[in-house]
Order: sequence, then structure tokens, then C-alpha cells
Amino acid sequence: MYKAPVEEIGFALNKVVGLEDALARGLHGELTPDLVDAILIEAGKFAEDEIAPLAETGDREGARLEDGAVTTPKGWAGLYTRWREAGWNALTGPEAHGGQGLPTALSAAVTEMWNSASMGFAIGPTLTIGAVDALETHGSQALKSIYLDKLVSGEWMGTMNLTEPGAGSDLSGLRTRAERREDGTYRLFGQKIFITYGEHDWTGNIVHLVLARLPDAPAGVKGISLFLVPKFLVKDDGSLGARNDVKCHSIEHKMGIHGSPTCTMIYGDGTGETGEAGAVGWLIGEENRGLACMFTMMNSARLYVGIQGLGVAEAAFQKALDYARERRQGRSTLLAKTPERAGEVSAIIEHPDVARMLLTMKALTGAARAIAYACGHAIDLGRVHEGEEARRWSERASLLTPLAKAFPTDVGVEVASLGIQVHGGMGYIEETGAARLLRDARIAPIYEGTNGIQAIDLVMRKLPLSDGGAVSAYIEELSAVAEEVRASNSPAFGASAEALAEALADLREATGVLLDRLRGKETDAALAGATAYLRLFSLTAGAVYLAKGGLAEPAREDRIALARFAAENLLTEVTGLKRQVLAGAAGLDAARRALN
Repeated sequence: MYKAPVEEIGFALNKVVGLEDALARGLHGELTPDLVDAILIEAGKFAEDEIAPLAETGDREGARLEDGAVTTPKGWAGLYTRWREAGWNALTGPEAHGGQGLPTALSAAVTEMWNSASMGFAIGPTLTIGAVDALETHGSQALKSIYLDKLVSGEWMGTMNLTEPGAGSDLSGLRTRAERREDGTYRLFGQKIFITYGEHDWTGNIVHLVLARLPDAPAGVKGISLFLVPKFLVKDDGSLGARNDVKCHSIEHKMGIHGSPTCTMIYGDGTGETGEAGAVGWLIGEENRGLACMFTMMNSARLYVGIQGLGVAEAAFQKALDYARERRQGRSTLLAKTPERAGEVSAIIEHPDVARMLLTMKALTGAARAIAYACGHAIDLGRVHEGEEARRWSERASLLTPLAKAFPTDVGVEVASLGIQVHGGMGYIEETGAARLLRDARIAPIYEGTNGIQAIDLVMRKLPLSDGGAVSAYIEELSAVAEEVRASNSPAFGASAEALAEALADLREATGVLLDRLRGKETDAALAGATAYLRLFSLTAGAVYLAKGGLAEPAREDRIALARFAAENLLTEVTGLKRQVLAGAAGLDAARRALN
């Protein structure tokens, strides 16, 4: 059973990412280290005692659709009610609307625990956080006054409606249409697919944020607008009125996250109670500027999807570690060197290859955790500062967002797969729960922008920030940590200093080459190495963060040992990744003929 790693999470948040220092400087108001610790402890208890026990039954039962109504697995609706009544939904919400206004990095930390306990459950409330961000940033005062309080509290939930059968990653083909009405509202008509928690039995109302196109809109993504479309219209006194002309037509039968209803939504088929065909909606932001508004929600969602991968990785590591300690098979070299244990059978954790797999799982999870939390911390500091300092931290958040989405979700799949391998044949059997984690994790590298798109975003949009100054400054900060490792002259770090220095040199070289290609308009050559570059960048940053953890608490030999393992083992991949980046598009283009 999952055990929330509260100490590890708090250490990464405070010592590695820097929340402790921000609190000491008063950047987060009255928030104190003791309160942070208390929040993490209580979140851990809720994840362990309330969410985790319902994860496997939720996977077996799944969500069901009957007569247009979706029923989530037994106990999940009550679980959500207890979760929101405990105040968890309001953690980062604006204080003016009943939220607690706490840091995004802290929210990321507790969200890791929700996802470790059950990714299928945790994904629902995650979208409400993004809806709050989008509405607070771009919504009219009238919309905020009606919807924000209930979204912040979790009494109502939000959804994100982008994807259509012919418009997924590329939204230029979006066909859902919106028509203006004289009263300032709009009527929406169309179909959306893959809508997470588009219909459910958790809340009395569901607030859909929907991308649609006006009749006179420009072609492509420049002609998309964002609308708020509630399941039920809201009366002047705040009570719920007529059912809107929006419904769930079907739910998907998926590989994983079975408890999470993934819906096909129909807007405007005349089944509502409004007296007129078309789902009633209200504009968020400006007409034809909807994608910019939606990106506020998407950027939030991308970080939290990264947290999903991280949460599954932690759960998979724990499950594999417990099994490896209990399962006995063969005689390890350690056992052979211990005469007093003659006749014993080794726990498989004593076999070198199993230990290697477990350490790889732990190191990748720790690296992913640090990157995701660092992104949240950068978002926070971009908000609390002003002027040049705010710009610097906002650029840092932008730089880290594709890493924080892609790397932890890739790690979630890798670690869950290794977890099955540690279990051996039993890992392939559903009753162990190891397979469920891999099935759940596999969606995370795909939705909210595939990881290939994250790599494109990193190379094409984020490296050029401040003409390369943002990425250069970040690499220099990582290099300063590596220099501290070298200067410590600690034998416990082994060859970490050299390994970190070599990886950072490879990162610098690859970054410089990509920036040169972008300046020279060599787009294909830059994009050919984008995915390799994102992996190179993430492995290097993650290993540096683990080393920073070792430096922060030198008395903890286990932290230094893990940092050493990461530097000496995980970073061996970096030079090969650099070669992929430097190779450019020539080999890729030449090999395309093999696909014909």
C-alpha cells in the first residue's frame, strides 16, 4: 500500500527547489515552514487513508454511462466531497474568492500524493485548478462573480474542451462554432472528444471551457475564441436553473485511468432545457483570442500532468521495493559472502541487477520531482516579484514547463515498466497492481500536448527567450552546483563531479548548436534533435538537483549515494543524446525512404 514520502517531498521542496529560502525572505506572506510541514503531513494522511484504498476498485469498476449520466466508481463521489470539504481544492485559489492563495510548488507537492494514491481520481480536480487560473486571468467580472467562488471551493468542477475528431494537437482545423446573440451570450454547436470528467456525479454543476469559432473568424488558430459553458445555467440568486444544451454522448474504454470518465461531448443538439438549440455560453477574454486564454489553463495543466507521471513513478517504486524485499529467490553474491546465512535464500533486492533497477527507479523519480517542483517554484516567484526579477522568473517557468511536463511523464512510464520487471511474472498479473500503474501512466506523455510537442516548444519557443539568455542563466546555476560538488572533495560523491561537468558541457554544446540553427533558420535541423535535447536537458538538470540534495544534507549518506548513482549511471546517456542533437536532420531525412 502507498506510503506518502512526506520527508522526501518536503526536502525536495525546501532544500533543493528553494521554498525554505523564499519563506525566510517573506515572499509568501504569512506562510511558515511549520505550516508547510503540517499541510504535507495532512495531505499524506489523506492520500494514504482515503484515496489509495479506493484506487484498485476504481480501476476494476471504471466509470459508467447510462441515459446521459455518468456514474464514477463506488465511493469516489463521497471521496471527492471529503477531499474538497477538507479544503484541498482551494489550496492555490485566489483569496478574494475563498482560496488559500498558497504557492503552486506546494500544490504540486500535495498533488503528487493524490496521483500516487490514484491517478484516475486525481486528474479530475486538476482541471478545475486550470479553469480557475484561466477565468481569474481572462474572465469578466460578471463571470468571476458567478463562477469563481464555487470553482475555487470545488463545489463545481471545471473542464477543458479543445480536442475534436479532426483537431487534436493542431487546433487550426477546429470546427465547433459559436453564434452571437443580442443579449451578449453565444450559442455553441459542435463535438468535443477526450474530455476528462466532462460528465460525472461529483458536483451539482460542471463548468466547461470550450474553444469554438465565430462565423466571421479568421482562418486557423487566430480565429478561435474561448467560451464558458455551464452544464446548468445559473439563476440570478446563484441557484441552478435550466439544463444547458450540452451532453455526454459516450465515454471511452481506455487502457488505464478507468475511474476517470473520458467523454465525447455534444454541444447544441437540441436536448437542453433552454428553449433554443445551442449551448448557451459566455465569452472569456476577447473574440478570436481564445487560444491565448486557453494557454493559461494549458500551462497549468502541463505542470500538473507532469506531476501525474511523478506520482505514478513514486507509487511504482514503492510497490517494487516492497516486493523486492519480500520475494526470495536464488543466492546472491552478498549471501555467499555471509557464512552465518548458509542455507538461506536471498531476497531479490540483494541481486545486483534488481538493485540497479530499483536505484534507477528512485533516481529518475527524484530527478523528475525536483524538475517539476522547480517549475512550480519559478511560477510562484514570477508572481510575487515585480519588474525585471518577475520577468526573469517568468522566463524560468516558461523554460521549465516543457521539461516539467515531458520528463516526469516519460519517467512515470519508465519507472512503472521497471516496476513490472522487478516483480517478474507476477508484475504481469493484474492482482499485484503493478500493471495498473503502467496502464495509468501511459496516457500522460500523450495528453496536454504530446511530449514531442513539448520538445518542439522547448527548442522553438523557450530556448530563444531573451536571445538565449534565459537558458544560459539556468545552465550557469546548474554549473555552480556541480562546482560545489567538485569543491567538496568528498569521496562519497565518487566520480559525480566529473560526470556532472561532462553532462553540462554536452548541454552547453547542444544548446549552442540549436540556438545557432534557429538563428540560421535551419528549422528542420533543430527539430530533428528536439526530443533528444529535452531528454538530455532533463537528465542533466535532474542529476544536478540530486547532487544539490546531497550537498544540502551531507550527513545523509543515502542522499549522496543516490546522487552519485544518478551521475555515474543515468548521465552516461547524455553524450549519446548530444550526438543525436548534433546529427541534425540529414540522417533522419535519408532514412525516411525506409518508411515508404
